[in-house]
Amino acid sequence: MQHGAQMTETREETLAKLVREHQSALTRLCFLSLRDEELARDAVQETFLKAFEALSRFRGDSSERTWLFSIALNVCRDMHRANWFRFVDRRITPEMLEHMADFTDSGVELSIAISGLPYRLREAVLLYYYQGMTVEEMAEVLHAAKSTVSVRLKQARDRLHITLEGGDDHD
Repeated sequence: MQHGAQMTETREETLAKLVREHQSALTRLCFLSLRDEELARDAVQETFLKAFEALSRFRGDSSERTWLFSIALNVCRDMHRANWFRFVDRRITPEMLEHMADFTDSGVELSIAISGLPYRLREAVLLYYYQGMTVEEMAEVLHAAKSTVSVRLKQARDRLHITLEGGDDHD
């Protein structure tokens, strides 16, 4: 490790790289988790602040991406636990999704259905399908067993199938 101004510069450069590489994906994850564009931006900012503070303690046991997503989900969970959060209507509408650059018209209905899932199932879908994480990476981020992650994914798929297909049992 370097000392003094060089260490600060190195940490700042590392943070800038993390922001460049992960800000968009983190914003999408936080938006779908929190169902609010402003809160998502706040959560991403808080994620990067926490990452910056913990950068010297990051040992590389996981990828930077996995580490950041774990921080982001914890920030989102903290926001969900806040007393005021449960009193605010957080349903996502198609108009809200239009402001998010990564969504297409065909994905709006799916995104709304995903946002209606229970939080733990939504986390699994967001990490697996939107972030392309493996079940192993997800287990690390969610601090859960791989089998638990697999069950959550299956439950989420089943619920989405019912929601999007109107309850039909065909695949």
